[in-house]
Amino acid sequence: MDVNAGFEMIAVPSGQVTLSDRRTQRSWSALLGPYWLAPFPVTQAQYAQVIGEQPSSARGDELPVEGVSWWDAVRFCNALSEREGLAPAYRLLGEEEGVAWDEAAGGYRLPTEAEWEHACRAGTSHARYGQLDEIAWYRGNSGERMHEVGGRQPNTWGFHDMLGNVWEWCWDVYDAEVYGSYRVLRGGGWFDEHWSCRASVRRRSHPTFRIDDVGFRMARNGA
Repeated sequence: MDVNAGFEMIAVPSGQVTLSDRRTQRSWSALLGPYWLAPFPVTQAQYAQVIGEQPSSARGDELPVEGVSWWDAVRFCNALSEREGLAPAYRLLGEEEGVAWDEAAGGYRLPTEAEWEHACRAGTSHARYGQLDEIAWYRGNSGERMHEVGGRQPNTWGFHDMLGNVWEWCWDVYDAEVYGSYRVLRGGGWFDEHWSCRASVRRRSHPTFRIDDVGFRMARNGA
């Protein structure tokens, strides 16, 4: 089966990325193999096509889906995998037990935050992949609302809206010792100031929360 069947994906090369956290003043490196990542956040039309629901507060087929929890995003990935005949990446154990990720499965999944940042930086070490007003919808230019995906310039690898528009759920737990099951959000959103729209910025939220500036994009294992 074509890896891009149904939903467009971009091949991301292997590499190394250094992540950091301002709160703890901690940094760490991750080595990554090749993988696939969607060029846009999942849209409302795509979400409705797979799940049959329209959870977003602001409506528009080409707007990013928002108002979706981390659990909703995981369920979407599994549902799309099953629809396309792919092995689901996740086994849902319940909201108390969590989710088991089968890292060998070929189905759709959420990116790790290292994968997200590697794709956002697109081989550079800069905080942003261009002038902010040209690449992102944020408080300074969004009119305090979401915009259709793909309306700003992509980075050199072809990824749109990595910064601004909606924050994006990642697979990772944020800090289990302090915040328990809270998961990582990346990218900044339409209501955020410029300092939140940088490749390194981390935010957190409980995996059951549904927030009007949070969406997600999909990944898949590479060859």
